[in-house]
Amino acid sequence: MSGNRHPAPLQTLPAQERREALQTLGTLGAGLLLPGLALAADKKEDTYDEDSILKAATDFFGSTTEGLAKVIEKAFKEQGRPNAYIKGEEAGAAITVGLRYGDGQLIMKGGGGGRVYWAGPSIGFDFGANASKVFTLCYHLPNSAAIYQRFPGVEGSLYYIGGAGINYQRLDGITLAPIRLGVGLRTGASVGYIHYRREKSYNPF
Repeated sequence: MSGNRHPAPLQTLPAQERREALQTLGTLGAGLLLPGLALAADKKEDTYDEDSILKAATDFFGSTTEGLAKVIEKAFKEQGRPNAYIKGEEAGAAITVGLRYGDGQLIMKGGGGGRVYWAGPSIGFDFGANASKVFTLCYHLPNSAAIYQRFPGVEGSLYYIGGAGINYQRLDGITLAPIRLGVGLRTGASVGYIHYRREKSYNPF
């Protein structure tokens, strides 16, 4: 009577066959594992680490504060590693309803970038105007062209500490995190949206 034959356990195979079987398993395992490791390595190479971002932000603002370090640390804990950032300047004014206008340079870790202009309305609780530098972290930005959209603010994401502030804007899996220091802080910054464009426009909508 014939029946199904089961493979012999490795320990029952002759030494030479056992070595060949182990080598085969090792090769198969490496083939499955290495693509994943390579993908992880590529992803890490295309993103910024926390120390690099803190140095770039410190150089941009001209000084560092405990608040700046803490908001960057918070962003890394919540969002991970950014793959791009924007160095820019903006002006804003608010009398209950505020407006913001700005422009800056997009820099991507994988190369590329371009000039970016933005404008948008916000709801504020203060009066007056301000001008400031803005350092915006960009997460999961697939290419430089993907920045040119209208990004809604994430309500309740505004965070202040030690003279620095950060809030989140999010659309289709892309997250932007503008960081402002001192005079650039306004309570309305996290409400509304910001429209990023290729060319300057005074239309906030």
